Amino acid sequence: MLKIFLLTLSLVLPFKSYATTHPDNQLPLVTKLSSLDDIKDKSIGVLLGSVHDTYAHKNYPNAVVMQYKSPSDLILGVKTGKVDVGLYVNELLIERLRDDTSLGMLGDVLEIHPVAYGFNKNNSELREKFNQFFKELKESGVYDDMIDRWIKKGDTKMPKIDTPNIKGEFRVGHVSDSGLPFVTVKDNELIGLNIELTKRFAASQGKAVRFDDMEFGSIIPALTAGKIDFVGMTLMVTEERKTKIDFADPFYQIGMSAFALKKNIAAYNDIAEKNPTGPSFLQGIVDSFNSNIIQEKRYLLLWDGLKTTVIISILATLFGTILGGIICFLRMSENNILNIPAKIYISILRGTPVLVLLMLIFYVVFGSVNVNPIVVATIAFGMNFAAYAAEIFRSGIEGIEKGQMEAGIAMGFNKIKTFIYIILPQTVRRILPIYKGEFISLVKMTSIVGYIAVQDLTKASDIIRSRTFDAFFPLIMIAILYFLISWVLMQALDYIEKITDPKFKRQLRSKS
Repeated sequence: MLKIFLLTLSLVLPFKSYATTHPDNQLPLVTKLSSLDDIKDKSIGVLLGSVHDTYAHKNYPNAVVMQYKSPSDLILGVKTGKVDVGLYVNELLIERLRDDTSLGMLGDVLEIHPVAYGFNKNNSELREKFNQFFKELKESGVYDDMIDRWIKKGDTKMPKIDTPNIKGEFRVGHVSDSGLPFVTVKDNELIGLNIELTKRFAASQGKAVRFDDMEFGSIIPALTAGKIDFVGMTLMVTEERKTKIDFADPFYQIGMSAFALKKNIAAYNDIAEKNPTGPSFLQGIVDSFNSNIIQEKRYLLLWDGLKTTVIISILATLFGTILGGIICFLRMSENNILNIPAKIYISILRGTPVLVLLMLIFYVVFGSVNVNPIVVATIAFGMNFAAYAAEIFRSGIEGIEKGQMEAGIAMGFNKIKTFIYIILPQTVRRILPIYKGEFISLVKMTSIVGYIAVQDLTKASDIIRSRTFDAFFPLIMIAILYFLISWVLMQALDYIEKITDPKFKRQLRSKS
């Protein structure tokens, strides 16, 4: 939830840059951008870990370079004035600027790079198979037809590709919000040149495809760790990347261009002045709801993300509660062989950010194992929750007078029965208020699972924003959904707290 709140602020509230400290978020006429030389002391938005990132730092040392983790966030950063200029793929910008008339190109194409699929250095056989497939695809004329449909004509229809005799699946890393003509989500289906190319290759090998939607900066680490079989996206070929992965034969060349708000570009001055007044506030809300929820059945993306978030939250809580109980037992043991490891576990897990723990388990612990990312998320959040739950349990148990244990034994109970029938009920009543707080914190922490290719609510919002360019509505929508999840689960815990209260039980008896 904190991630959503901060992201909303970063995209909605004003950022103190030169481009946004003027009325109506418009640069004065004398400082409007006329050429690429004008951005040397401005704020420049780039995709984190991209070639554009390196280019901006190298060629504009006096500029403020702002790094974004997704293309949709980069474009929204420019649209909302967080940065003066953005650097992105020329071909993708052309497609996006067809639908968004507020943005315009600045200057000519900066650089042209070949793009290719990336493969693990230990899997040269798969790379050679792809190269052979691609050679045959070009010779047959199918690839030229793909270029004509997706890039020249701007087609948005995926052809039907049959995959007979399935022999397993390829795990393919990609970024779903890169945009057409290469990849995007339409009607809850992946479409684009990269998707078609990947599916045709998989069909030639008799395999299915599982697309893992990742953050751009996580793609190459996932490949080197063996989490995916290859990178199926427009990955620019660079010497630095060649040291980490192997590239197949380039399948296209893409350029890098700068873009900004048209009203801040001198070449669009006349156009900007003629822009009509936007829709009313109420009409804007209706239009946002329609474009973000109804069109292309985007509510299904939110529904799938909601289910994933609830599943991870509940499973991680159950796993963490059980593990926390075990850690608590070890922590309270008088045997140092048992309690010292428990103390170390609690200290390390409470002192490690959950995102770091999530990445360690995904890329290191299960680095060479093909495991569902939801399972990884459940384990990571459960382990983190267990460290806090163990201390909650311990404080609750130690808060009960030792005389009650002695009284139970004097009544003929053994230690286990005394704990179950006397100590545990009192402990549950004591710890539930704190336990509820930790549980809700866990629900909100699940918003980071997109880092390991899990499509939760936050990732669904990213995909929607990449299609609608709307910063506010998708974020507010998932914030409401997170609140509803937390509220419903909190009501369930409140009911448990109520039925364990002796006063409530006495009231029920008196009524009956």
